[in-house]
Amino acid sequence: MDSNDAYIPLSVPNLKGNELKYVGECIKSEWISSAGSFVTRFENELASYVKAKYSTAVCNGTAALHLALLITGIKPGDEVFVPTLTFIAPVNTIKYVGATPIFIDCDDHLNISPFALSKFIDENCIYKKSCLINRKTGGKISAIIPVHIFGNAVDMEPIMDLAEMYGLKIIEDATESLGTYYTKGRYAARKTGTIGHIGCYSFNGNKIITTGGGGMLVSDNQEYVEKARYLSTQAKDDALHYVHHNIGYNYRMTNIQAALGCAQLEKIDEYIKIKRNNFAIYKKELAGISGLSFINEPEYCFSNFWFYSLMIEKEKFGIDKDNLISCLKNERIESRPIWHLNHMQKPYKNDPRGIILKAKKFFERVINIPCSANLRREDISRVIKSIKEVHTNG
Repeated sequence: MDSNDAYIPLSVPNLKGNELKYVGECIKSEWISSAGSFVTRFENELASYVKAKYSTAVCNGTAALHLALLITGIKPGDEVFVPTLTFIAPVNTIKYVGATPIFIDCDDHLNISPFALSKFIDENCIYKKSCLINRKTGGKISAIIPVHIFGNAVDMEPIMDLAEMYGLKIIEDATESLGTYYTKGRYAARKTGTIGHIGCYSFNGNKIITTGGGGMLVSDNQEYVEKARYLSTQAKDDALHYVHHNIGYNYRMTNIQAALGCAQLEKIDEYIKIKRNNFAIYKKELAGISGLSFINEPEYCFSNFWFYSLMIEKEKFGIDKDNLISCLKNERIESRPIWHLNHMQKPYKNDPRGIILKAKKFFERVINIPCSANLRREDISRVIKSIKEVHTNG
């Protein structure tokens, strides 16, 4: 390794648009908190981009998920289907409202498996008095949180069929998939986050567009979005006299964050094009290396390719994922494993789950490699060269 080689991070923002201009306008106007024109503008422009009727901006994606559970009526004692292979945020929000997660296995694209979900219902549930009941716990199952992992769209048709059949709310965690859309089936041309009852987005620093932190809740149900906005601003029933009839939250997005978001949203299609092109380069250059394969986009969607997931078969490649991560780190290249499976996390180890097989396999074998929208061609070449050298020397 050349000691002068720059560090290549996994995923960092690309801030080369109107960010400074719009933030400067905020500072000049002195409207920097949650009251400001950019918040409304960002809400409207994001809703227009995904073709949702209503939206409200919040402080992060986790807040959006929490509010979504509250406004769809998920109550203490209820149970909610959620993938075990996901960032822990949607799982935690289930607990925030006093409900219990039911962990479900993934499919070949790392998303919640409709087959595993249906199998759990068939083998463990009964449907009576318009309620789906978990026979083992006696709990009422009220919702499903499908998470569009790393930008790949969940197979939503069978998910929505199950929801309609059993009266379940669908809260789409689209925090990683802004810009991904369906190309086939009854949801063709629809973007992720707009299929279920509510969709949630994140604009964390490593997302495809960022506001530093921040999130958005969207829905075609005006009542849901208005209630979310009310709860996110401390549930003010009389703002002048500080009267509150409900417990509220300080979840509103700031004007400065929204200004960043407006600038970032102007560039999203460009970023997706870059990400897709870079993925194609990685895939072509690493093709044919024994023991390596990428998680591809499902045949029914156009992915934003937020992250690039590489699967390592130790027996063929020569080393396992942890050793590959270590080797890349030595070359000043950041890579990361996927998340620890949530049914194995200490706070959730006693919660219900289906049979977990595929998620365990992917957890043991998958890493994510550098994927920033401002990744240079020479950076990609360095990553590819380093992986090939590890394979040769492994």
